[in-house]
Amino acid sequence: MRQVVLDTETTGLETTQDHRIIEIGCVEVINRRLTGRHYHQYINPQREVDDGALEVHGISNEFLADKPLFEAIAEDFLAFIEGAELVIHNAPFDVGFIDHEFAKLKGYGKTLDYCSVVDTLVMARQRHPGQKNNLDALCKRYDVDNSQRDLHGALLDAEILADVYLMMTGGQVDLGFGGHGARGGVSGGEAIRRLSADRKPLKVIKASDEEIEAHNAQLARIEQASGACLWLSKD
Repeated sequence: MRQVVLDTETTGLETTQDHRIIEIGCVEVINRRLTGRHYHQYINPQREVDDGALEVHGISNEFLADKPLFEAIAEDFLAFIEGAELVIHNAPFDVGFIDHEFAKLKGYGKTLDYCSVVDTLVMARQRHPGQKNNLDALCKRYDVDNSQRDLHGALLDAEILADVYLMMTGGQVDLGFGGHGARGGVSGGEAIRRLSADRKPLKVIKASDEEIEAHNAQLARIEQASGACLWLSKD
């Protein structure tokens, strides 16, 4: 399964005031593994950044002045996300802004015409009701390093959210089972191990006839003792 963890930064909070996207950051996850592929783009919003938004992300009007317009990057952006499941924290905000940008162009639909969406904020609220569930709080809860997050940034936040999402959904950090807590995290301050895209497939070692025979004998003993063994084939 291909997922794209996505975050945006904007000029303000409301599309009804024609606030615009100024940064998009995406990281690719395939079969619950970070592939190393990402999409990152700053965008000229053709309007001023609100002072409140500037305090959050630190992206100035001067910095954005020579960046491309959204219409110039829309095709490449859509090519990266199309067909994927988008993983977004507070998805209505980001999806609303993406749809607002698409609506200004001809020939584009809405985000849900191209992708499905998972909202990690909704997921976190269901798993941790009554607790803080912003990204910083989730990093602390799942032992994800966010020490570089002095200001919000779309690509950095997408990378951090990818780690949080994998931990929150029981993501595999290694091939062992020791040291894992009940919440799916990792004890001892370990972090998710990112596997490179060119990693060789794991070697498959099939059970021998003797091992299969011993396995079936054990299942038969369980069946006899309990009266029901779910793993015992009825064929």
